[in-house]
This record gives sequence, structure tokens and C-alpha cells, in this order.
Amino acid sequence: MPRRLRAPGPCALIVCMLAICAVLLVGLPPRAASAVDGDAASPRDALRRIVQTECLPHWRELHEPAPCLAVHAEPGDDARGYAVLADRKGGAHFLLIPTRAISGIDSPALLTEGAVNYFAAAWEARAALATAAGHPIPDEAVGLAINSRNARSQDQLHIHIECLEPMLRAALENGAEQLDDTWQPIGVPGWQLVGLRVLGTTLDGADPFQLLAQRLAGAAGSMGDYSLLVAGFRFARGPGFVILAGTGPGTERLLDSRCAAAPV
Repeated sequence: MPRRLRAPGPCALIVCMLAICAVLLVGLPPRAASAVDGDAASPRDALRRIVQTECLPHWRELHEPAPCLAVHAEPGDDARGYAVLADRKGGAHFLLIPTRAISGIDSPALLTEGAVNYFAAAWEARAALATAAGHPIPDEAVGLAINSRNARSQDQLHIHIECLEPMLRAALENGAEQLDDTWQPIGVPGWQLVGLRVLGTTLDGADPFQLLAQRLAGAAGSMGDYSLLVAGFRFARGPGFVILAGTGPGTERLLDSRCAAAPV
């Protein structure tokens, strides 16, 4: 008498379905398989995520910028906004971060007509340093820096707001008075930098990104290779700024979150 075929039980059906899924996943190209599993967030995108998924929504909904210190964005115009965030390493160290996605100094968006002057905004945020340090910080001790493409750890534009290293402050006291509005070498021990002078109490109308691209030969085509640093300085002609540029290490190294160059 011929045997009757039995329908597979529930356990057998589950095993079969899992085997089919495994075969399908193996056949997917790497990017597709990654999408099924869920892409791991890139650690180089952390600053953008904090600003766009935490600070900005909190500001819109509650008028509370946490975890950022401040958010500046017009309603319906996040493309021109920015946030100020305390650096995770602590001390008198803050970051100015656009609310839109911008990779860094290499972004062509920084050189377009009407681009946001993020350095001017970072300078206006310098009061946070005094709060963190617990005592007043003179403008001549304040520094702003952005690293080159190869020296940065994040692929979202961020400007470091800290105090100047004592060595750099001393070097500027020795050599900055000789600067003018054209790029020229300036002596900073251990560094190869060029600098120029900007007079005034703000950076309005003097965007360091555009000054680099427009006035330093060859820079416009290789912006990502440069680091920039802006230092407050009092010239014989009045208050202003020294802007430094170089293609060596990131100029963030010339800043100091302890504010040793600005003692109580």
C-alpha cells in the first residue's frame, strides 16, 4: 500500500522560510544587504545629527536648544541657521555648526554670493568662553579655527571657538603689526602659515573663507587642503583680527580650552 505524503509541520515551514531568506540576502549586493540590516550611523556625521535631529527640533518645538547652547535659525529658513554646541572634551571650547549639511572648508557653498559668514557668527558667540572659564576673556585672547579636510574628524562644518595658545598669542604680539590686507608669511614657531589683517570689531563683510579663496593664489581650487584660524588682535590702528592660513596640521592645535593666555 503506497505511503501517504504528510504536509510539513509548522516547525518545518519556519526552517524552510529562514533558509529562503538567507539565500536571498546572500544574493543581494553589499549596499542592499546593508539596507536590510539597517545602516550604522557614521561617527563622522555625529555633529550634523546632533544639530539636525536634536537641537533644531527642540528649538522649533520648545524654543529650547538643548543639547546645544544656542540655535539661531529663522522660521522656515534652516538653510542659513547655525547652532553653538559645547565640545564634548570640555573646558572653554565651543563649536559653531550650520543647521544645514555642509561638509567643511572644501564646500563650494561657502564661496557663493550671499553665503552665510559663519566666522562672523562664531565671533559673536565668544561670550560663552568667559562663562566656561569663570572670568572675562579679552578679545585679543580669542581664537576661531577650522581644520582642513584631512585634519578634521567630522564631515559637518564646525568652527572651534576657544582661547589662543600662549605661544601663538606671543607670536602675534611679535609679528602681527607688520601684516596688511594681503597674505604674507608670519612667524609662528613650528608652523608655516600666512596671515593678513582685518580691522574692525566684527567680521561682517570680511568672510575668512572668501578672503582665502579670492586673495591667496591657488587657494580657490584647493580649499580643502587649508586650515584657517582667526585671532582677535589690537593693532596700533585699532581693534581687528589676524587671519592665518596653512596647509599643514589643523590650526585647532593652536587653540587652548584652558585659556592659559587669558589669566584671571
